[in-house]
Amino acid sequence: MASGTHFSLGALTVVESEAFHITDLHVDYSPVEAVERAPIAPARALPKQTARLGLQQHAQSNFRRYFFRALWRFAGLVAADLASFYIMRELVRAVREHAALGSWISDQVSELLPAGILNGWQYAAALFVSLILLGNYGRGDARRNAKRLFVACAFATALPLWMTLWTRGVEVVAQYALTTVLVWLGLVMERQLLNSILHRVRPPSADALSTLFIGPAERCRETAASPAFGPDSEYRPIGFVDTHNPPAPSALGQIVDFASVMHKTDAEAIVICGYLSDARFHDVVDAALTAGCKVLSVPRSIAVAGVEPTLVWRSNQALVELTTPTLRGGQLIIKRFVDLVGASLALMIVSPVMLLVAAVVKLDSKGPVFFRQDRIGAAGRRFRVWKFRTMRDGASSEAHRALVLQMQNGDEQTTARTNSQGDQVFKLVGDVRVTRVGRLLRRTSLDELPQLFNVLRGEMSLVGPRPPLDYEFEAYDHWQFDRLQVRPGITGLWQVSGRNLLSYRRMCELDVQYVRNWSLWLDVRIMLKTIPVVLFNSGRAA
Repeated sequence: MASGTHFSLGALTVVESEAFHITDLHVDYSPVEAVERAPIAPARALPKQTARLGLQQHAQSNFRRYFFRALWRFAGLVAADLASFYIMRELVRAVREHAALGSWISDQVSELLPAGILNGWQYAAALFVSLILLGNYGRGDARRNAKRLFVACAFATALPLWMTLWTRGVEVVAQYALTTVLVWLGLVMERQLLNSILHRVRPPSADALSTLFIGPAERCRETAASPAFGPDSEYRPIGFVDTHNPPAPSALGQIVDFASVMHKTDAEAIVICGYLSDARFHDVVDAALTAGCKVLSVPRSIAVAGVEPTLVWRSNQALVELTTPTLRGGQLIIKRFVDLVGASLALMIVSPVMLLVAAVVKLDSKGPVFFRQDRIGAAGRRFRVWKFRTMRDGASSEAHRALVLQMQNGDEQTTARTNSQGDQVFKLVGDVRVTRVGRLLRRTSLDELPQLFNVLRGEMSLVGPRPPLDYEFEAYDHWQFDRLQVRPGITGLWQVSGRNLLSYRRMCELDVQYVRNWSLWLDVRIMLKTIPVVLFNSGRAA
């Protein structure tokens, strides 16, 4: 073995592993017992960039498979649902109109299901909408849930306004929408008012359940101190039963005393913390349910930053799926649609300004109008970013490279510069490479306008992390690779949160925060905040 502590027990070897990171390819497993074997040559460790990008590219491949698998499943279910509906409809028509089962049954069916009640595609559309709203096209067991299917069918059949929509049009839509909004607002205000009154008349603690925790002492204390069991919750912690022997001094007892402690404390809720063996878990749950207690089990904590647990059901078994809260499926489609529409509209609006800027750049100094530079995009793919040239043609990038590498090494005290306004900024101040027009373009961010073409090409987004340079990327720490999970943006959270007033590390943290908390509303807010930031140069762009 290459790492870890080893000791032998006869023919067995116990391996105690060392801490490792997911991008380290040369690691041992966690503590196990294994038959001793001949040593195996360690695998050659790849550079962290290669390993990390390989994982991200593999994640994209997985996403594509998941997306198309879900798409085919959705399309197949829709086709099967519609086919089932039309088969049922034709059977009803055969019985009602062609007396397939006799004239008497035909008359009875005609009274119960007159012609037009299942009016072809109109009802099919209502059924489709109902099945979507009730989650019958979801994952796992949800799409097979008989109760959900029944409710969806009942909802589709009970839409009285649906059929009149095709004859009265917008009038019915407006009536339906207005009624729905008014009733919804009334219910929301009524619930909020009732909740406020109840909090004043009878605080939540008066009805809180006496809650007993069972598990390792430290885990029990942590869980009891969490917001789920805080003063405003429906639970009132009364103590804990320790699973360790001897128990902690503050424990009400050890696990063998659980039943008696539960009885003496009149516990109403039991919270299982930490790991219990299957036998112990069964005994605790059986005793608690026998005592009529509510039983809660705290899942294993997710220590990996940015990972979200979701409960899913597969063949009547509960599983916890761990996902990274980044852009998926429909979100990517929505964001790309907004990018295409927004970039197209922006180009039509600012094209006269771009022509003027191009002419001024050409007249101000020798060299091309546009500046093209290789940057790192989503999943480490290189692309060429476009800007209006703001520096002298052929200017060296060594000064900027040195500053970036210094900031990446965490030396924030010496990298901060004082600009003409007396602010501490993390950028080159008084850069002699920048032209007169270039300084104005940087201050107003007009030099970024050609990146709208990068957005149309699918290399960038309107909003996203700042695209890194090659030498930035080469010095990335493992957590900074999360910036590459989405397309880089023309503007982003860093630009509207302080820009050059923020350190390099803080910029990366904001980009990762954006990736993990993306929403369409967040993009809208960032774009709206970009306007005053550009107008007043609040980020000290130049």
